Amino acid sequence: MATDAIVAIQDMGAAGLTSSSVEMASKGGAGIRLDMNAVPCREEHMTPYEMMLSESQERMLMVLQPGKEAMAEAIFRKWELDFAVIGEVTDTGRMVLEFDGEVVCDIPLGPLADEAPLYDRPHLSRADYKAWAAVKPLAGAPETSDVAADLLALMGSPALASRRWIWEQYDSQVGANTLQKSGGDAAVVRVHGTKKALAISTDCTPRYCFADPFEGGKQAVAETYRNLCAVGAKPLAITNCLNFGNPQRPEIMAQIVGCLDGMGDACRALDFPIVSGNVSLYNESKATGGGSAILPTPAIGGVGLLDSCEKMATIAFKDGAQKIMLIGADPAATPEIGQSLWLDQCHGMRAGPPPKVNLAVEAANGAFVRKLIDEDLVTAVHDVSDGGILVAVTEMALAGNIGARLLLTAFEDQVDEEKVRHAWSLFAENQGRYLVTEALDSHVVEGLARKAGVGCCCIGWTGSDKIVLASSAETDEYEIPLDALREANESFFRDWMES
Repeated sequence: MATDAIVAIQDMGAAGLTSSSVEMASKGGAGIRLDMNAVPCREEHMTPYEMMLSESQERMLMVLQPGKEAMAEAIFRKWELDFAVIGEVTDTGRMVLEFDGEVVCDIPLGPLADEAPLYDRPHLSRADYKAWAAVKPLAGAPETSDVAADLLALMGSPALASRRWIWEQYDSQVGANTLQKSGGDAAVVRVHGTKKALAISTDCTPRYCFADPFEGGKQAVAETYRNLCAVGAKPLAITNCLNFGNPQRPEIMAQIVGCLDGMGDACRALDFPIVSGNVSLYNESKATGGGSAILPTPAIGGVGLLDSCEKMATIAFKDGAQKIMLIGADPAATPEIGQSLWLDQCHGMRAGPPPKVNLAVEAANGAFVRKLIDEDLVTAVHDVSDGGILVAVTEMALAGNIGARLLLTAFEDQVDEEKVRHAWSLFAENQGRYLVTEALDSHVVEGLARKAGVGCCCIGWTGSDKIVLASSAETDEYEIPLDALREANESFFRDWMES
């Protein structure tokens, strides 16, 4: 690449040489002729059919500038890599394969690529899907007698438990370029030899996608966007892995259509294009009654760019006596607990609609948070997702080993019912929100938020070795030691693997 010898290049994935050659020629509006006798083979007597479909790994197909073949081969030989000229680009719009002096394939490229027929399988309308899914309504307000106990249960649940037991099993710092390890909003890896860094995050909330595929598809993209913004990276693009059941069932096809429509809206609104992806279908058993499918899981993997790794943000509290600010705060918004992790883990319910995603708000809040990070105005950043505000604060506290004191009065305006107002607001999963910390004597963030039209309010302060929920400046309603929260968070995988 440094020699500018390459016109086009693509790796060989599924279907090997077939997919790479067809896709490259089709995208270039050209044809292709391959000499199958020139294709390097690992076994003797392979047929052209086998060569074209072989999925041997670590292979690339490239088109070189005419006359650059010898130079390219010399570079490959220097690094002891295989190299072979196996054909040429043509202007026929056809794929021609020659073997032992004969043409063994001569077909048009169009039907193999962009002109291939598209499936339009029957699928339920959004209204019919809602009736089929039969998601229970939020009948009344779930109550909790102990917010502290609920928090401990959430931090020890499979959804939130520390994955440290897993990621410590492998070398996560190959080449010493890993700047942010697992446990934060996004992994961050240095671009070697520069100050730049790449941020990477993968996200999806299947319970949202089942309850409302359209909103769930939007949310999967939006949360990936949010996680990249939370470390200071500008989101660039995403890949996806679309995992669903049997698309021949109209209800499953409705999940696919709904999720893709939501993803598409989110990608366009956030300028966050899909550049690659794959699909895994028919993920279900043959149980009585038409099959038992997995929850719809359109997993999103996003990448973003930090121009300077020195500007990277992390989730850990850095010091005591710092203000904890909620970016995206909206006093007029009802706490959205439908399909929340709190309902699922603490009440055994998957009820109500998932939280709505306002894509314009996502874009504005993400840009604002990136600005705060770039200008060194905040000391820690974390997005609010599974488990809501209280879980996000706890994750920041555990990462920095510094506690926090939250004022429950900051949440009282949103819900009237005395018994549930704190729990609903603390565990709600309203979208588009971040937590940031700043020096106690600073009011810069609030001022900038007002100017930018971004919701912002102070919900507490860092300090001590526990999470304290205070109903007033003098009265503490709950105290949860960080040691107890850490043990709950770390013990799930450890105990599970030892059992």
